[in-house]
Amino acid sequence: MLSAIQGCTNCTDVYYKSKQSRTISLSVFLSIGVLLLLFGSYLLYKTFKKRREKRQKQMFFKRNGGLLLQQQLSSNEGIINKAKLFTAKELEKATDHFNENHILGRGGQGTVYKGMLPDGKIVAVKKSKLVDENQLDQFIKEVVILSQINHRNVVKLLGCCLETEVPLLVYEFIINGTLYSLIHNENKEFPFPWSTRLRIATEVAGALAYLHSATSVPIYHRDIKSSNILLDEKYCAKVSDFGTSRSIAIDQTHLTTGVQGTFGYLDPEYFQSSQYTEKSDVYSFGVVLAELLTGKKAISTATNEDRSLATNFLLATDSNRLDTVIHTKILQEGRKEDIMAAANIAYRCLNLNGKKRPTMKEVTTALEAIRPQVPSAALTNVQLDKGDTAERSVISEVNYTWTNTDSTSSDDIHPLLFETS
Repeated sequence: MLSAIQGCTNCTDVYYKSKQSRTISLSVFLSIGVLLLLFGSYLLYKTFKKRREKRQKQMFFKRNGGLLLQQQLSSNEGIINKAKLFTAKELEKATDHFNENHILGRGGQGTVYKGMLPDGKIVAVKKSKLVDENQLDQFIKEVVILSQINHRNVVKLLGCCLETEVPLLVYEFIINGTLYSLIHNENKEFPFPWSTRLRIATEVAGALAYLHSATSVPIYHRDIKSSNILLDEKYCAKVSDFGTSRSIAIDQTHLTTGVQGTFGYLDPEYFQSSQYTEKSDVYSFGVVLAELLTGKKAISTATNEDRSLATNFLLATDSNRLDTVIHTKILQEGRKEDIMAAANIAYRCLNLNGKKRPTMKEVTTALEAIRPQVPSAALTNVQLDKGDTAERSVISEVNYTWTNTDSTSSDDIHPLLFETS
């Protein structure tokens, strides 16, 4: 009987062990099943997410005019400098997913990020805040035109990305900040002499003259100001930020648009009529030239004077007291004839009657007539080297003695200057 009881006990042990083994096996299989189910669900989620992102990119690309841009680019086979179509993935990687540490600056139209392309080239990526779907056709045309601009004093548009909610524009990177920063933030490491101011003014004027008359279709910048003029490694001017620029048909004389621009630089005639002409760019350039001459901001915060630099400059000229507004250093370094000639150009650009303003081509010619008269000893070691016409592929990280010399009369020196009346 004892052996029977022992046999039953062994049977029970075997039964419990077998049951326990089945439970463990079932648990293992269930765990593996759950893991496989989770893994499968994850793969399914990733696949659907990838497909959704792909469809979304395709939708954005189509909505942002990608098909039209492709058509425009393919129809211009002979053009060497074409806009490149970047992928969203390329620019996300270049900017470390638009990391805040890569932000170069913020503006009314968007944010600019510093990025690095796979080939090591540093670029500036402009991410707009919004886009007007009604103007996408115009936007695409502008991308094509601006990508064809090849001028050493205009920031080069390298391409764009249309796979994102708003188009991304990719520009060459400019190293030394803005003209605004150089004028208004004193930099002891880089003196800003009269000769350099005059050179920069001439470069900006030349760039605008090129945009107005030398491109396949005239381009109006529409937001010329010192903060939209960048400075490269040799402090040469680069006109930038074509976010509001427009090209026009050759037989057109103006654009009728909602008023856009920056107060202080805005053409009063355009503000009243909403008709933008090439002379509106001329007015804005006149304000920049007045900034260079006076060292004052376009809109002053001082309470003891008119807030507008343009108004103050015109009044000072009319009352024959320009010496009270011209920057002291310029009066010390430059010749009276040269300074008065440059001031006269600014005065003509700021004429309230647009038809009486000179063209940018005339402004460039007049400024170039002044430059050879500037003493070479006043030039800085960062100026453009003689004969250096090479293009530079480098938007910016930087927050950007009156010489008595015997000379011929001012009439002989500046035969192309405009009249003051």
